[in-house]
Amino acid sequence: MSEEPDAASPASLSIRAQLLATEHWSLLASRSTTQGEVLTRISMFLTFTSASLLSVALVGQATQFSDAFRAFALTILTIDLMVGLLTHIRVMSVGMEDLMYVIAMNRLRAAYLDLDPGIARYLMAGSHDDEEGAKRTYYFFGGRKDFSQVAGSSMVFMATVNAALIALLVGSALLVAGLPAVVAVSVAVVAALAFFVTALARGRRRYLDAWKNNPPISPTPR
Repeated sequence: MSEEPDAASPASLSIRAQLLATEHWSLLASRSTTQGEVLTRISMFLTFTSASLLSVALVGQATQFSDAFRAFALTILTIDLMVGLLTHIRVMSVGMEDLMYVIAMNRLRAAYLDLDPGIARYLMAGSHDDEEGAKRTYYFFGGRKDFSQVAGSSMVFMATVNAALIALLVGSALLVAGLPAVVAVSVAVVAALAFFVTALARGRRRYLDAWKNNPPISPTPR
């Protein structure tokens, strides 16, 4: 039986480097596919919503905004909101999956540095699988505030669009029910804000749970 190669031998290091590189490319491909899929979903949702709202306007003109038009508009807004909520769920899932890929690739870079510490100065992306390392990978130059990262995210974008749809649907339903416009608008705004705040809180909770349930093995030196 042949002896196993020494852990520090050139052959063993070469095999490790090949295995790490293969895993790295696999993660990159999965991340790219996931990002492409969610961007397509968002584009489809926006196209569907804009087309449906245009159809509502055309039907309203054709029916002189009759009772049938009101039922049609409420139905269309309900469908738009359902599609929007499903898209929002997927966007939040992809956000966590993207963080998962970033942490995994940071961990691989830490393994690269174990093989050859001299390449550290050539790596701009993070090589630590904790929160600071992930932030480094998301923005190489550092110094970007968390607010700008969150405010510009797809999750906040989808939450804003869905909040607007909720306001339209709730306000329209209350007006059809005969409530005064002031009351309908006020309730619609409260419902939209409640959804928006809830969506942000849920996203933050999932983000914090990800770090709590996955302790780093190569944390950033303090």
